[in-house]
Amino acid sequence: MESLVIPTQEVHIDINDSVSSSKERNTDLVHAKPIVLMSILSSLHAGYFRISLSLCTQALLWKIMIAPDSMSMSHLHSNLPSMAFHLLWYLALATQVLLCLLYALKCFFFFDMVKKEFSHYIGVNYLYAPSISWLILLQSAPMMEPQSILYQTLFSVFALPVLTLDTKLYGQWFTTEKKFLSMMANPASQVSVIANLVAAKGAAEMGWRECALCLFSLGMVHYVVIFVTLYQRLPGGNNFPTKLRPVFFLFFAAPAMGSLAWNSICGTFDPLAKMLFFLSLFIFMSLVCRPNLFKKSMKRFNVAWWAYSFPITFLALNSVQYAQEVKEQVAAGLMLIFSSISVLILLGLMILTAANSNRLLRRDPVLGSATSPKVKPKQRSYCS
Repeated sequence: MESLVIPTQEVHIDINDSVSSSKERNTDLVHAKPIVLMSILSSLHAGYFRISLSLCTQALLWKIMIAPDSMSMSHLHSNLPSMAFHLLWYLALATQVLLCLLYALKCFFFFDMVKKEFSHYIGVNYLYAPSISWLILLQSAPMMEPQSILYQTLFSVFALPVLTLDTKLYGQWFTTEKKFLSMMANPASQVSVIANLVAAKGAAEMGWRECALCLFSLGMVHYVVIFVTLYQRLPGGNNFPTKLRPVFFLFFAAPAMGSLAWNSICGTFDPLAKMLFFLSLFIFMSLVCRPNLFKKSMKRFNVAWWAYSFPITFLALNSVQYAQEVKEQVAAGLMLIFSSISVLILLGLMILTAANSNRLLRRDPVLGSATSPKVKPKQRSYCS
């Protein structure tokens, strides 16, 4: 007998759970936002304040150039320079507020990382950068006079962290056994000098002459000590990372800022201010003539590139003050050259930062390294 085969059919039932999948998607997005924020906070360090510092110094440059007694833009019958200054100042203010807010959140969520940065021989210097940015932003403010109560109150608030860090940093150089200046000194150490000189300039503009002289002497004495230490190529300077070589521009930023501070204290661009300006100009030319020094650090974009901007702007500010005092063609030419270079570098860095935003907030391997520089033993060479 033949057996009858009954064909079977498989029935597949698909249940479209669109409601549950959409809920899962929304839950993932909700959880993703805190993860992104925590990633940003963990990657952020005080070196990012170089961005706001560059914008603030540029705003100060434009404020001086559009002043009625300035010989650079005062003759232009146009509101464009004034509009550009106000736009730049508010951009600097927004950037500074954003960075301060993010860093405050980092102090709350990642306090151990902040403590590690405070103990790092390079990272601790950039803890001055927020105060420097606020002080320069205050000096370039278009709506406040230095003699006002609000101005003086804000100055005191912003200058207090500078003196606090001075006590910690300068004190450990001659009291702590493992943190001598000969071991800890590096080009970034000059940020502390710039902080004191910026504060001295602000105090002089308010009429606090004694306070200005105190801050100026504190800054310049330590500048001489740091400069001589680094000039001798002791272990601290030799352990400076290659990717941070743009920070070498601080070598001429410190005397340039010293010249500006002394000009504000004396009220005139006297011979001492000129000497500091010429020193900064010479160091700038010495660095520019050695492009191979920065070749390795320019291979890949990182936030350290912003260290090119504000030192050039300090030099441009010096050249403007020098041109107003000397009133010669050479001085006017220097003012035009350095002001143009400063603006072009800032614009270039803003474009590069926007184009490389995905690389901007990555973990810094420098701050993840040892808190003190490692001394490499010198190898003795024998002549055959």
